[in-house]
Amino acid sequence: MAEQWSGFSYIVTNLARFIRPNEITFSGVNSTPPMLACLLAKRAYDWDFVYINVAGGVDPTPSSIPISSSDPLLAEGSSSIFANEDFYDLCTRGRMDLTFLGAAQLDGAGCANNSCIGEWAHPKVRLPGGGGAVMLPTAKRACTWRTEHSKRTLVEKLDFVTSWGGMHGVVTPIAVFVKRDGRLALQSWHPESSLDEVRERTGFSFDATCAEPTAPPSAREQEALRSLDPQRQFENDAAIRLR
Repeated sequence: MAEQWSGFSYIVTNLARFIRPNEITFSGVNSTPPMLACLLAKRAYDWDFVYINVAGGVDPTPSSIPISSSDPLLAEGSSSIFANEDFYDLCTRGRMDLTFLGAAQLDGAGCANNSCIGEWAHPKVRLPGGGGAVMLPTAKRACTWRTEHSKRTLVEKLDFVTSWGGMHGVVTPIAVFVKRDGRLALQSWHPESSLDEVRERTGFSFDATCAEPTAPPSAREQEALRSLDPQRQFENDAAIRLR
């Protein structure tokens, strides 16, 4: 039912649904939603996968859930510790199945901008840059998220192309997109939204063939997210609105 979803739970749970059994999955810097998604998947699904995070943890069992996705707590209980070069090495050798990486702007081809808003020489905003961009063309799949679904973030043309065509999936508070025939296509929309609203709030055109309202969270998905965020600190800090 629609009331089972908040904008926050929609993003975290639908990111978790991109994870597949027995894959190697990575979450990066400033990536709290996918950090929670990976930990949710470990608790909610019957199958296993390898979770690596930017703190160096490999299948960690943290004693508490940190605010930062780079916190050393995310290395507690790890089977081994990875350095930054190990993440890139896995990608370039074709061993990284799924990476979760952030993006400021996205276009319909799944290209991402993490460099600047406005002209490069005279930007309105200078962004952190593309440290993880090398992972996009080398990982088998990459997924991202936006806490705001608008024509400002989902654009027809990027202000700067930091990385080209790597995003396999995108989750926003009202929609889930997947790559199909070289472009992002709509997979599903939030039950309180509609196909018309998603089209109205998206800057690029997209195929919506077979798209439908998103399946509600399972009882185990809901329970897992509650266990990770019992006081709703993450949800309150995210302040994600559907509109």
